[in-house]
Amino acid sequence: MNKPKKVAILTAGGLAPCLNSAVGSLIERYTEIDPSIEIICYRGGYKGLLLGDYYPVTAEVRQNAGLLQRFGGSVIGNSRVKLTNVKDCVKRGLVKEGEDPQKVAADQLVKDGVDILHTIGGDDTNTAAADLAAFLAGNNYGLTVIGLPKTVDNDVFPIKQSLGAWTAAEQGARYFWNVVAENNSNPRMLIVHEVMGRNCGWLTAATAQEYRKLLDRAEWLPELGLSRASYEVHAVFVPEMAIDLEAEAKRLREVMDKVDCVNIFVSEGAGVEAIVAEMQAKGQEVPRDAFGHIKLDAVNPGKWFGEQFAQMIGAEKTLVQKSGYFARAAAANVDDMRLIKSCADLAVECAFRRESGVMGHDEDNGNVLRAIEFPRIKGGKPFNIDSDWFTETLAAIGQSKGAKVDVSH
Repeated sequence: MNKPKKVAILTAGGLAPCLNSAVGSLIERYTEIDPSIEIICYRGGYKGLLLGDYYPVTAEVRQNAGLLQRFGGSVIGNSRVKLTNVKDCVKRGLVKEGEDPQKVAADQLVKDGVDILHTIGGDDTNTAAADLAAFLAGNNYGLTVIGLPKTVDNDVFPIKQSLGAWTAAEQGARYFWNVVAENNSNPRMLIVHEVMGRNCGWLTAATAQEYRKLLDRAEWLPELGLSRASYEVHAVFVPEMAIDLEAEAKRLREVMDKVDCVNIFVSEGAGVEAIVAEMQAKGQEVPRDAFGHIKLDAVNPGKWFGEQFAQMIGAEKTLVQKSGYFARAAAANVDDMRLIKSCADLAVECAFRRESGVMGHDEDNGNVLRAIEFPRIKGGKPFNIDSDWFTETLAAIGQSKGAKVDVSH
């Protein structure tokens, strides 16, 4: 075993219900094995790394690291900084003109005495970690990078289950449980629940499934208007499905006529291509982030779907609600905590072996939990709409699955 002397942890990208839990689990595991190993946590992800800005993990922090399990978000902070986007790093004042952010980060790790870097993030964070790991190896820095996969979208190749996704689905369902009660605030009410998921519909589908479990456990009083039919999910739209707006509008109008409301679950990435084409046709700029992703809050798919369906189904009022920030900032649930703990324990084992990679159940290798090689990590894994549980959900709500679409982009 090659014992690490000093370990650094950072979280990056958007939030997910696993970040604090992962940080706490890593600190606890290192403390269990050898409390003499120094630990620091860079503030604000790669930004803190570039600036050498960090929290030292003191004895008091080690003793109370379990507190992090109770809180959502990331107490050590996140940022959307990409080390290979030199222009953006210069613009933010994180490096000087002419400097290579990867070299600045590598030199900072050396300066801080770090020999193991743990990155906790989604596909962008881990591809950035992969780039940094390759740079470190190619330039003989002798440092090891180990990733933990978080994303509420659950869309990272080849990882079976990303940290935090189960909790996000559960929390999104809880969120909609209150929102859906607005169905009796106005006649012919259309409620659109926009769920996170840029290229992948897994979270939308899983949230709908979790919400329907709440409906299964509820008691109803239809004699006084308290019926499951008005609380039901009436449609689920994900990026992987072709959507026939006219056919769906016809079906949903029948629902509206019968129960006086319609509830739709839609992925934030569903219909984006059509919306972008519409914006460009009007000469409008399509905003993008540092990673080149379309800023979905500017495109606003939930609003677009609401506008498309409102007139077609005869809605008197349309309410669009987004559960993303509610769900992604939750503390990890029991299922996620179990997954996080197992991944964190393996990450520490890999640190002693100086084995780089991203911790996860490898779908290409029998779903074994292992350090998956960085070059194999890629985002944008599509949701399989032919999954039995999703097929059953659609059948239960009377929706046609529709054709699969190519989401390989």
